[in-house]
Amino acid sequence: MNLFILGVTGSIGVQTLDIVRNSPKKFNVVAVSGNYNLKKMKEIIVEFNPLYVSMGKREFVNELKLEFPNIEYGYGDEGLLQTATYGEKANDLVVNAVVGSAGLLPTVRAIEMGRNIALANKETLVIGGEIINELLKKHNVSLIPIDSEHSAIMQCLNGEKKESIKKIIITASGGSFRDKKRSELKNVTVTDALSHPNWTMGSKITIDSATMMNKGLEVIEAHYLFDVDYENIETVMHKESVIHSLVEFKDTSIIAHLGNPDMRVPINYAINYPERLPYQGERLDLVKLGKMHFEELSYDRYPLLKMAIDAGKSKGLNPATLNAANEMAVHLFLNGKITFLEIEDIVEECLNVFKNDKNINLEKILQRDLDVKDYVLKKYS
Repeated sequence: MNLFILGVTGSIGVQTLDIVRNSPKKFNVVAVSGNYNLKKMKEIIVEFNPLYVSMGKREFVNELKLEFPNIEYGYGDEGLLQTATYGEKANDLVVNAVVGSAGLLPTVRAIEMGRNIALANKETLVIGGEIINELLKKHNVSLIPIDSEHSAIMQCLNGEKKESIKKIIITASGGSFRDKKRSELKNVTVTDALSHPNWTMGSKITIDSATMMNKGLEVIEAHYLFDVDYENIETVMHKESVIHSLVEFKDTSIIAHLGNPDMRVPINYAINYPERLPYQGERLDLVKLGKMHFEELSYDRYPLLKMAIDAGKSKGLNPATLNAANEMAVHLFLNGKITFLEIEDIVEECLNVFKNDKNINLEKILQRDLDVKDYVLKKYS
């Protein structure tokens, strides 16, 4: 199978390559994109010998050309698109592991080309779910989620009829500040926020986990992936991160997906689907685990969770506004420009400033993304 990996130098991309190493005869890494990690990209080129490489900046490409002159190159947004669409369609899978709204357009172009998608970039469905689902049907393309929660739901639903579903329950670790009161969040630092108790993830998603925006985005994503109404999707805090999601059925039975918090497991499932191939990860020892705990997720404690779900319900351009405001606010927080709690303020402000438009298309979504980010950057940086 030919792999086209977007975001190959990031957390999900690197772990995808770990799975590729387990089955070197099955996968051929054809095209990859990175951003600014030049050292990691050089290592990937040496090991996997891709035909096409894209980086975030032209100067990085110029340096790579000197060392690896026989590869085709691109950079920036155009390079990302070319990574997703490079070459001729064959037995292809695009792994979209980029962060943020930048993942939408490459997914669209890959689907239009007829390539199947393994999706870790949740923003693709958050801001463009209606468009993506139409394209999947039109081009008869499969989209397999990599997010641990959605991979879990998909596996729980194997062999089940949609009409038998009563409720989808998405679990949340609670993030870095799950044991703090809101009054204790005023002066938390970036280092504090990046100290996730369970998962090893990129910085943006780790902050989203701390604010619980990540869980709100996952609710929207689940709505589009599984065609389930928002009223039938719930979230619950589960600090152990052992149950990744659950599905309750109309007969009151519940099926849960359990496993250690290791993103290589859902990656392995996604890129090998419909096969389930071995992975030599740490097995879950239930006796050693002993107990599992569940708590209600309070909207008062996590206001971004409610903002996200409300934006998803309203559809139109509101999800794009929400996502763009959050992306830029997280960027500003990571760079010391705003406080942690100001992330919430900025998202709420943008949802009030930018009016919804339910008559959407791809161009409107991308323009709203740019407009909101420009607004936040000018006002707060």
